[in-house]
Amino acid sequence: MLRERVFVYGTLRTGGSNHHVLTGARRLGDHVTEPLYRMLDVGPYPGVVSGGDTAIRGEVYEVTPDGFRRLDALEDYPRSYTRRKIATPWGEAWMYLYRPRGQRLPEIPGGDWLRRSPLRRTGAD
Repeated sequence: MLRERVFVYGTLRTGGSNHHVLTGARRLGDHVTEPLYRMLDVGPYPGVVSGGDTAIRGEVYEVTPDGFRRLDALEDYPRSYTRRKIATPWGEAWMYLYRPRGQRLPEIPGGDWLRRSPLRRTGAD
């Protein structure tokens, strides 16, 4: 069975509210991307976009085709998120990139969703 590798950086990470979606996936390990992104605070989840200077911290998993379809559904692919392959120590993995649609969202410094400040700023400052 052909499996895909995915890099997850938000609610899908170990301890995240959507980690259960990865039930049956094989965790390959932790990974930090090249510093090419910005992590945005969308509220209950993060959105990563290209064009920044932040490295994103996350985990790499190997998923079945059914697991990959579940991830696409959760991420509302291709409407809310698109995907891009990135290099990891286990080979290329898909990374979901957010489509902000003109929203002005606060940035999460440091690129680590699980270590973000609990006090979120509003987009108004």
